[in-house]
Amino acid sequence: RRKTMKDNFDECLKMLLHHEGGYVNHPKDPGGETNLGVTKRVYEKWGGTKDMKDLTVEDVAPIYKKEYWDKCRCDDLESGVDWAVFDWAVNSGTGRAAKAIQKICGAAQDGVIGPKTLALINTQNTEYVVEEFGKIRQDFYESLKTFDTFGKGWTRRNKETTAKALEMIEEDDD
Repeated sequence: RRKTMKDNFDECLKMLLHHEGGYVNHPKDPGGETNLGVTKRVYEKWGGTKDMKDLTVEDVAPIYKKEYWDKCRCDDLESGVDWAVFDWAVNSGTGRAAKAIQKICGAAQDGVIGPKTLALINTQNTEYVVEEFGKIRQDFYESLKTFDTFGKGWTRRNKETTAKALEMIEEDDD
């Protein structure tokens, strides 16, 4: 059994921000005005007051930690699985990422990773979990009406995340 990686957050945040990019306000994106992957709605709900174009990593890191990493219990997931779950939680919501993990391990799909889900998921083969997670994520993307507009980017992101997650598992095995 591999160890979980409580110190993976900083590395995963760096990779996530690479995917999320900078300031965007795409007319077809239902999220609206976004910077460093954080929507204006989320930032303001968090208490942020800066202009969206001026956000820094320091502004968004605590949001990612509390609202995504901690909500998905990534500190308690194995290395690689934590990255896959975190990236999709940010991209499509913590509930969707949690339900995918729950589906893979046979837990009740309530969208909240709790002690029962953790007990089940951490007994699974980590490579299998990451590969299945990537398939569920891809099927979800392909089911969306906006796949024609954003599908190429989502698919690339999913493939990169899955490949990196598998790499992290191998590094952890050394």
